[in-house]
Amino acid sequence: MTDLPRTQHIIASGLIAAVGLSVAYVSFTQEPAGAFVFPRLISSVFAVLAIWTFVKAVLGRTKVGAGISGPEMRNMLPGLIVALIYAFWAAKALGFYTATTITFFILLTLYDPASHSDVKTWVKRVLITAGFMAVLYGLFAVLLSVFTPREIFS
Repeated sequence: MTDLPRTQHIIASGLIAAVGLSVAYVSFTQEPAGAFVFPRLISSVFAVLAIWTFVKAVLGRTKVGAGISGPEMRNMLPGLIVALIYAFWAAKALGFYTATTITFFILLTLYDPASHSDVKTWVKRVLITAGFMAVLYGLFAVLLSVFTPREIFS
């Protein structure tokens, strides 16, 4: 049982490396090639760093803490579920900006320790979400001209 943090690290970094490799593969096999320059750059860096972390974990050369306890995992689970729904369904079905707005607002609401019965905190959450989306839109659509998943509310 003393090796649990290392095992958790190996499993997590292995899964992330697999995701990184699959994202890089998808970005390099899509057309038109010019539309995927930015995703190819980011996914390549992501995949290299993920593989590096996985190799370090397997070799036991990472500084691993106490691992994730059961209560910590239960606290993270709602956010993980929301993120999985976003990644595997919502971004494509609702469009990138709509799904990202909804997802960010839900995650902010889930993990914001402020009162859920105070109108002021709800206004604050809406303003933070709007600011986040403005920055995201400015970065992806205006500055980088990156294609995003598009569907009904794109």
